[in-house]
Amino acid sequence: MSSSKKESASGPEENGKSEGSAVGSSVSTRVHAAPMKVDGPLHRRMDTSFLQYASYVIRDRAIASLADGLKPVQRRILWALHEKDDGKFIKVANVSGHAMQYHPHGNVSIDDALVVLTNKRYLIEGQGNYGNIYTGDPAAASRYIECRLTDLARNELFNDEITQFVPSYDGRNKEPVTLPCKLPLTLMLGNEGIAVGLSSKILPHNFIELLEAQIAILKKQSFKLLPDFFTGGLMDAREYGDGKGSIKVRAKIKVRDDSTLVIKEIPPTTTTDSLISSIEDAVRKGKLKVKTINDFTSEDVEIEIKAPSGVSSEKLLDALYAFTDCEISITSRIIIIKENRPVEMTVSEVLRENTGQLVSILKQELELKESQLLQELHFKTLVRIFIENRIYKKIEQSKTNEAVHEAIYDGFKPHRKEMWRDLVDEDVQLLLEVRIRRISLFDINKHREEMDRVQAQLDETRKHLKNVTKFAIAHLEALIEKYGPQYPRLTRSSRYDEVDSKEVAFKAFKIAYDRESGYLGHKVSGEEYRVDCTKFDKLLIVFRDGHYKVIELPEKVFVGPELVYCATPDRDQVFTLCYTNRDATYIKRFNFGGIIMNKEYFCIPEKSKILFFAPNTPDQLYIKYKPAPHQKIQQQTCNPSEIEVKGAKTLGRQISIKDVASINSRPPRNWDPEAATTRLPFS
Repeated sequence: MSSSKKESASGPEENGKSEGSAVGSSVSTRVHAAPMKVDGPLHRRMDTSFLQYASYVIRDRAIASLADGLKPVQRRILWALHEKDDGKFIKVANVSGHAMQYHPHGNVSIDDALVVLTNKRYLIEGQGNYGNIYTGDPAAASRYIECRLTDLARNELFNDEITQFVPSYDGRNKEPVTLPCKLPLTLMLGNEGIAVGLSSKILPHNFIELLEAQIAILKKQSFKLLPDFFTGGLMDAREYGDGKGSIKVRAKIKVRDDSTLVIKEIPPTTTTDSLISSIEDAVRKGKLKVKTINDFTSEDVEIEIKAPSGVSSEKLLDALYAFTDCEISITSRIIIIKENRPVEMTVSEVLRENTGQLVSILKQELELKESQLLQELHFKTLVRIFIENRIYKKIEQSKTNEAVHEAIYDGFKPHRKEMWRDLVDEDVQLLLEVRIRRISLFDINKHREEMDRVQAQLDETRKHLKNVTKFAIAHLEALIEKYGPQYPRLTRSSRYDEVDSKEVAFKAFKIAYDRESGYLGHKVSGEEYRVDCTKFDKLLIVFRDGHYKVIELPEKVFVGPELVYCATPDRDQVFTLCYTNRDATYIKRFNFGGIIMNKEYFCIPEKSKILFFAPNTPDQLYIKYKPAPHQKIQQQTCNPSEIEVKGAKTLGRQISIKDVASINSRPPRNWDPEAATTRLPFS
């Protein structure tokens, strides 16, 4: 796929220009030289070898087959177990050694794949330490653990008489191309693989729900399937898209009390260790606050989380889903080998193929059983005729093997109508192997009962062959009845709302400003502008000369000694500002509106200076003027609420042309209550 795209992108019509295209109105043409193709022996060898390698990795290593849902290593493990199966547990090391006759990649890959299959419970039963899927603890060495096939695998995966074989990699043995699998293993087990140029991610589904869906397919009814993970959890599958989308899976968390949460189930692809690490990482980054974490996991998951004082367990619960691996998203993409080629399919398409294969295999098994029952009836009829009519007596006078065969053929000719088919040499050989004891103790009534029993089985088999679909439905219903209690759904499907990470973020950062050093940030020890912030907050900083900007939350940044305001930005927040320039002093009320990150703006004219800056609108401002000759008014007040709110670039209302000493929202120390004070009118 990728090579064809590359060729089309670098062909002669590159960038929309074909060879010999005209340039402007000129008569002359510019011919684009075709890229030189190197075709040496080494290049041809590389191309061929790479394609062979890519094909091998895709078909024979990484991607499962649609026919039986297994990768080659899994199929070889199961076949090795089938060959050695005697109902008893077998050392995994022995199974691994036997499977190496078929698998050329060593025992490590075999051991790992066998442990994974065993932990999925369906096909292999383990004895010993197979690790822990919750904690991620590894299994014991293969010489210490044992395994055997489950009854489900014995009955539903193997039938040597209808299995197609090919030589193994060294030609010494024969291995199955695929197993005659009657289970939808592709969706039961799930599978993940990365090959050359493609990857596959098939999520596991509930065994019983798959069988019920197969019955619905056979009955031509609708069905819907959702994943089911061995670790449980809560699932939102609205975007699953029949296996071509994604799902979100949450840990199952119980609120024990106002300050304690307990994680009881974890999402797939995580372990208790990785989950705790993600929580600790979120705490270090200030995204949430946790007092203690205790892991009591053994056979079941139990992680206890205590919230610090002042933090409710409900808020901590939302923060865990927002900032940790307590909620993960998993993308599904079903790539599978079908008819020796990788194809992308949906869940419904895969299950319909598996159901068609189930019907086909059941039909083959019924036809095989019919043939075997016919052969058994034929032979029992021959034995009866052979004994009842004393044909064996006719061979006593025969002195050669040819004469013996001829005597038997002649003895059966009068009884051809009683036989199921003509006599052949194989039949004669079987008759000659009938023991004298059996002849002397032959019971005609018992023999007829046996023939009636075989005949009943044959009639039943032929009845099933006439309606294989009905037989398949009965087969699936029997499996559901037998295995239903063993495989309940573990992952609960529920639709939950998105957690807004900004809303549940903890204010874990305290921004401070040290005017003496000029540093600002959450790692600065200062007493001014102590602002509680979350990881997602931004900072609005305003300086004495009137320039301002919005910045990311800093650890420690130098801003200088002229900072007059620092807080999280709010575009609709109203501010009151007084500034002075060479001509006069002004006052205005405004809001900053929208601000681009890290871009510098000005809220007062150039060469001006802020005298007063405060959020909201003070009830009254107290203006103190600098002393001057013949100056009668030394102080005044004003009501800022009389000024309309405008944008940040507005000049504002003039206060006075006198030199202003200070402007405060409260009477300063040098305010003289007995001195003449006038009120500035703005209305």
